[in-house]
Amino acid sequence: MSTRIAERTDRPTPHPVVSREHWLAARKALLAREKELTRLGDQIARERRALPWVRMAKTYLFDTPGGPRPLADLFDGHRQLLMQHFMLAPGWEQGCKSCSYMADHTDPALVHLAARDTAFVAVSCAPLAEIERFRKRMGWQFRWVSSHGTDFNRDFGVSFTADEIARGEADYNFGGTPPGEEMPGVSAFYKDDTGEVFHTYSTYGRGVEVMMHTYRLLDLTAKGRDEDALDFTMAWVRHHDRYGNAPAANPATAATSCCGR
Repeated sequence: MSTRIAERTDRPTPHPVVSREHWLAARKALLAREKELTRLGDQIARERRALPWVRMAKTYLFDTPGGPRPLADLFDGHRQLLMQHFMLAPGWEQGCKSCSYMADHTDPALVHLAARDTAFVAVSCAPLAEIERFRKRMGWQFRWVSSHGTDFNRDFGVSFTADEIARGEADYNFGGTPPGEEMPGVSAFYKDDTGEVFHTYSTYGRGVEVMMHTYRLLDLTAKGRDEDALDFTMAWVRHHDRYGNAPAANPATAATSCCGR
């Protein structure tokens, strides 16, 4: 006897409709696979924590609302620091919409990160005044500093020149070619008892999805991220004040997909 009761074509893909008993059997089979993925994720997390560290010997001064600050001062009294490399270059009208999508998930997490001895900061190479203008528009409360005038973005592989890209000399995501002059990333640092700072981890490309809680929720739904028919990954994403009837971003001054490649 067939377990399929009905099939409709107005769903994301044709899906059988079955009894609760048969659904539970399929769900338990998938649960076994999900547990495999969870255990693999735990193992990779252990391997990530076991990576060697790099001492931050170079001094960077970031422009902050409180004045110039070295990297060590950005820990805000904590041992650990998470950093979003946010795509906002000098002269841009607004920040990357995909980086903004990442940042929209940050403020509620700050208190929980602090409870685990971890601070957060976003860094962009735009001047501080341009950062503050956009941050005020978006209503974010997290700390956001400027690396303008320093080598920080270049040293961390998120800013490139057009000539470097054209010559194939730009290295993004540990061996890839960046599609643009500004790219996203997330980095982690540790400060010891002596005040020395160490770079412990960085992730780029799709690795920055770690900040995209909305994606994780969409992955639970029948339609999922629903991006296959779009011109590029994340084409649907807008700045949170530009959904509905609000005007879309000016393509001449805003990046397209920054992390879906």
